[in-house]
Amino acid sequence: MPEGDTVWQSARRLHDALAGKVLTRSDLRVPRYATADLTGRKVLDVTPRGKHLLARVEGGLTLHSHLRMDGSWRVYADNQRWTGGPTHQIRAILGTTDRTAVGYRLPVLELLLTTDEHKAVGHLGPDLLGPDWNPEAALANLLQDPARPLGEALLDQRNLAGIGNVYKSELCFLLGATPWLPIGALPADRAAHLPTLAKKLLEANRDRPVRSTTGRRGQDLFVYGRSHRPCLRCHASIRSADQGDGSRERPTYWCPHCQTGPAPSPHRGAPSETHPRTSRRTAN
Repeated sequence: MPEGDTVWQSARRLHDALAGKVLTRSDLRVPRYATADLTGRKVLDVTPRGKHLLARVEGGLTLHSHLRMDGSWRVYADNQRWTGGPTHQIRAILGTTDRTAVGYRLPVLELLLTTDEHKAVGHLGPDLLGPDWNPEAALANLLQDPARPLGEALLDQRNLAGIGNVYKSELCFLLGATPWLPIGALPADRAAHLPTLAKKLLEANRDRPVRSTTGRRGQDLFVYGRSHRPCLRCHASIRSADQGDGSRERPTYWCPHCQTGPAPSPHRGAPSETHPRTSRRTAN
């Protein structure tokens, strides 16, 4: 599942493959930009911003993409077979003399003036893996609405940028609070530690092929995707239910023993047993 660390890895692969090189192929397969042609322009850099990717090219243009749940960018050497999915899922192709970047299932793809990047990412809070990271500002953003459930506040990219559903569940476990606890009810010492802990987790995983929050080989995550399996700390059965992020419901995982706070009743409708996507990231 693409979160801030995955997007950071994608940006690094794209930057290493394209930056400083002139595009010899450009194909944007969305109706609005079907006639746009970036060939002949040099790629200046590829930068992550939270869960967003910004590929800047000569002439003051930026190709903005967002992976959301299913999108991915893959980089291929000359004559290498493309394996990211069927052809009809390709949304963008950027090629140089020796590398080709292919964007699959990109739900957001737009060509902007570089001076207008703020229209795409200006709403984001401090980036956990970015140069603008500010833990005090992130905490202040989170606490603006003290009644908001902790899990929802963590997913809101306006508060801090880079956390997705996996890190939401894992952070709540490490903080010892259920995702439904009002964030204002989180003890002050744990709230103050939250931004630092979130940054530590993403930084530790931005260079790893397999995301891990536990430090245990073969037991990579504490709760995410482990419904009905024993907690790695107390051996209680991990539970799951849906929780919204303000726009849609997502499967959420927690330990009823290690985490305190409100949680959905198992008798109030069936908790979600959706099988999550693996935390293993494909090397593109």
